Amino acid sequence: MNLSVPSFDDLSARIAAIRDDHAKHFPGPATGRQPVHTVYVPADRFSRSTPADFGAEALRLLNTHTPGAGSFGTAFGLDPELAGPVRERVAAKLAREPVEDVRIDFEDGYGTRPDDEEDAHIAQVVEAVAAAYQVKGLPHYWGLRVKSFADGGHERSMRTMDGFLTSLRDRLGRLPGGFTITFPKVVMAEHVAVFVDYLDRLESSLGLPAGILRFEIQVETTEAIVDHEGGIGLRAIIDAAGPRLTAAHFGVFDYTASLGLPPDQQRLDHPACDFARHVMQVAFAGTGVRLSDGSTNVVPRNDGPDEVNDTWAVHAAHVRHSLRHGFYQGWDLHPAHLPSRYAAVYAYHLAGVDGVIGRVRAWHEQAAGQDGGVLEEPATIRALTDRLQRAVDCGALDESALPNVEGRPSTPPGT
Repeated sequence: MNLSVPSFDDLSARIAAIRDDHAKHFPGPATGRQPVHTVYVPADRFSRSTPADFGAEALRLLNTHTPGAGSFGTAFGLDPELAGPVRERVAAKLAREPVEDVRIDFEDGYGTRPDDEEDAHIAQVVEAVAAAYQVKGLPHYWGLRVKSFADGGHERSMRTMDGFLTSLRDRLGRLPGGFTITFPKVVMAEHVAVFVDYLDRLESSLGLPAGILRFEIQVETTEAIVDHEGGIGLRAIIDAAGPRLTAAHFGVFDYTASLGLPPDQQRLDHPACDFARHVMQVAFAGTGVRLSDGSTNVVPRNDGPDEVNDTWAVHAAHVRHSLRHGFYQGWDLHPAHLPSRYAAVYAYHLAGVDGVIGRVRAWHEQAAGQDGGVLEEPATIRALTDRLQRAVDCGALDESALPNVEGRPSTPPGT
């Protein structure tokens, strides 16, 4: 072949450098299991049996108010053919693994206490965590939410982390897996940089492996979305956090309050929240940082059917809203939230699942050179495959139902 340009090796080298720089900032989506929720429990109310207690109460509410497929389908607005299988799986989940992720809360759910009182609760929590760990009662993911560095609680926050981890090390001799710290009310990237510096020092002092202390941020301030210079604040926050950052959780009520929305409009499905979540999606796409939506603050005041069903209706609608917007995790605050969480999530995954499996199988058959009339983009197949894996991870679908195919579709940058 005759070429007019004798060499473009230098251009290829520059392209390779660009590719490497892009990969540093956008390493790709996170791997492994993502929980469908994080359950927040005030520190003074946490015991070794809290996850199991949540499950037992949730199962009692389920059996009391939806004893059969018909009442279950009515409560959660499900197709009659779907109601039975979803209810069966939700009941099994509540008995087997009711809480996938728990956060022991020393922030808003706990409040500001005298130092000696919070120190005493740290000791109580350490004993509860150690006891739960020894009987395999800790959820797959667990951790602490500490006070913000943005509003004067930084010294108490650092004291709580140090006291908890030091005492737990002395009690167990190790840090159980799945531990995550929630860092709330991020305002400035500089706060995150200081937090990372503190975690470096804490690991060194405790003799922990470097980088083992991972954390998630809570996006609940307007400054995190648009910073003081008019840029997308989340990008600077990502850079400040580095590889320790595992997730970004949206904080509905602080965020909507900061916008001046009236209390009756401070809700997860407000359009203002959609804007913030969409900014989060764009900022974190491809970074390996997972996204979680916030909470529903409606809980039943008593066990009456109206109270429980009203709570389920609002909470399930919010969960479905999150799922439609690509947020596959959210916060739960009460045992009554567990039935509606799993009912909405399982119904989402099981509705049309046979068609999803068929599309994935057909794509792989076509890629293998077999006859087929499906023209799917690799990115679409990857999204469908991810959906199936999420369904398996949370218990909505048995792994045996997944299509038996080799490998996963890959999508080069820019496809």
